[in-house]
Amino acid sequence: MKNEFTLTIYSEEQLKLINKLAAMFLRKQIKILSLNISDCEIDKMYRHTIVVNETLPDVINLSTQIEKIIEVYKCYYHLNEETVFRQMALFKIPTEVFMTDLKLEVLLRENDLKISEVHREYTIIQAIGTEDEIAFLTQKLSSLGLIEFVKSSRISLIKSNECFDADSLEMKTKNNSLAL
Repeated sequence: MKNEFTLTIYSEEQLKLINKLAAMFLRKQIKILSLNISDCEIDKMYRHTIVVNETLPDVINLSTQIEKIIEVYKCYYHLNEETVFRQMALFKIPTEVFMTDLKLEVLLRENDLKISEVHREYTIIQAIGTEDEIAFLTQKLSSLGLIEFVKSSRISLIKSNECFDADSLEMKTKNNSLAL
């Protein structure tokens, strides 16, 4: 049975790796649902977050093959339940809607939306949430005259207190005790 998995890849190189990953996913005919590349907690390393919808054996095989790429230190995979993940979205709506539709004010409060910019013709609203929450907001704002919107790829952290250790090239448990 297919499930949504988040792959977290640690590497020092990002440009060569993107080409190799794209070729691998294309060859295996695996659709990438989300791709994010960012700096991470380790100096001069990158965290690649890739979301796929596949079976566990396919994800295990994929993770093993990704780790064979020279630029990759480690690749982890987690189910949605094992991670905290969010996306950000920007919505452009007509400014006049604020003056005429009380539903928008309620929607802003109920969904913790932030107004980023206000112009005479349009207002930019920022939202942070899960993909389902962003989809819900897109639908609601469409009925209020949504001009355009854009959403980011997924960012994700695992729920456990483990983290990647570049020295040992594996996950380790962080000691959360404070030294006095």
